[in-house]
This record gives sequence, C-alpha cells and structure tokens, in this order.
Amino acid sequence: MRARTGNLLTDRPELYEARFPDPERLAGRWAEDLLRRHGAGPAVLDLGCGTGRDAACLQGAGRTVTAADLSATMLAHARAHHPGPVYAEADLSRFDFGQDVFDAVVCLDSSLLYCHTNEQLDGFLASCRRTLAPGGLLVAEMRNGAYFLGRNAPPTTPAVSRFTWRGTTYRSTTALRIDRGAQLLRRTRGWTADDGSPPVEEHSAWRLLLPQELRHFLTLHGFDVLALYDGPGPRTEPAWQPGAEPGTAADGDRLHLVARKPAGPPTGSPAHPATGEQP
Repeated sequence: MRARTGNLLTDRPELYEARFPDPERLAGRWAEDLLRRHGAGPAVLDLGCGTGRDAACLQGAGRTVTAADLSATMLAHARAHHPGPVYAEADLSRFDFGQDVFDAVVCLDSSLLYCHTNEQLDGFLASCRRTLAPGGLLVAEMRNGAYFLGRNAPPTTPAVSRFTWRGTTYRSTTALRIDRGAQLLRRTRGWTADDGSPPVEEHSAWRLLLPQELRHFLTLHGFDVLALYDGPGPRTEPAWQPGAEPGTAADGDRLHLVARKPAGPPTGSPAHPATGEQP
C-alpha cells in the first residue's frame, strides 16, 4: 500500500498529546517561571501553540493569553480541549497583532526553528519586536544548533518507536539527516498502524541556529539578550523542576532564550537585519 504524505500527529492532535504527554505541564510552568523571574506583565502571545496545553497552563497561572498556530486542526482541538486563551491562526514568520500589544512572546518546542531562512527569522523577530510592549520579553525553547552541527552525522539506521492508544498500536521509523549547507536538521518519518489505515510518510526540518548566531540576530533586531543556555528546561534530561536556576553553558541539545525589548526609545538608526550596516 502506498504511503500518503502528511503529518500523522499534527493532523490528529489528540494522538499528538498521547504520543508526547506532559501531565505535569512542565513546558508551560517553565515558561511561567521565566516570565515571573523577569517581571513580565500579564498579556502573553504563545506562538506555535500546537494543541494549546501550554497556552492554557499560562492562562491558568493568571496570564491573559493569545495563542497562535498555522494549523487550523490544532487550533480547533485547542479551543475544544484547552479553553481560556484566545486562539488565532498566524504564520510565525510574519504575523501582526498590532503594536505594543503583548508583555511577552513565548515560543516553545522548537517552533522558532520552522523559520528555515534568514528572511523568515528576520520576519519573526521583527514581528515580535513590533507586537511587544516596551520592556516586553521573548522566551523561546528549541534544539541547539551547536550540539547537532558539531557532532557526527546521525546514525544511518532509522530509529524505531511504538506506542498504543485506544487499542491501536502505532509504529514509527525515523531517519535524521543534517543538511549543513542550509543548517537544517531534516527528518523523514514513516508511520504504520495496526488498524488497517494507510501508512503515512512525513517530511519536516528545523533550522539549526548557533547560540552566537541567534544572539547576533536578536541584537540586530534591537533585543537585549538576558539569558541563552542549554538547561535545565522542559525537554532536557534531567528536566527542569520548580526552583531550578537557569544554566550558563550552551553545550547540550536544547537551547533556552530570554530576551527583552528595551523599555526606552531606540537610539540612532536601526541596523539592516541581514548586514548589520546602518542606512
């Protein structure tokens, strides 16, 4: 049987949550911890919100949350299963919710890395800066490009995984490839299920940003980088726990970012985002 293309888990959000459970809401609580540490105001934009679990966690912590994603399927699931936030469809590489609207932008689970090109990353950061109020925070969590680009190629033997949900067993075969020229981690994943449904073949990729490269982009877009470190975080081993202090190294496979839009007016003319040159 020929495999159809698509994304099994994002096409079926309830299956996504079953495959990647977060019963303790570590991702949302980690983000809330950083927002409190740095004194963020209540209005939060969650970009790449997926199923809405983290947005609802932030809403439950007393924030006023707008949550955005490009997937209408994910947003429909979020509205039905994680009510509270305002959900909206938006492309994170070019979104517009108005100027000086939010006190913080949160971008978790490597969502930022779907900006594959410099132009898309520029669009993301320019949109974040426009929509953040003076003094607003950008909090992001993602794969660490320095970890992946600095290692040997991923194993040639695909990784096999399986899980059972509601009586159906799903089996995945995952192959990773590093495209160093484009700084992308490319993934091909095949899914089969024992319920007779056709197999699914997925193709996805994440931009691999080096820590200093990311710091450079942020500086060019007028952000002050407050923290850039590998752990602990919600996807690290060991995982973040309440009270844990942010680290100082950037050697692990995850990267955690806190940046601030300055509270005062910009000084001088803005630099060109691609070259850093003044006009």
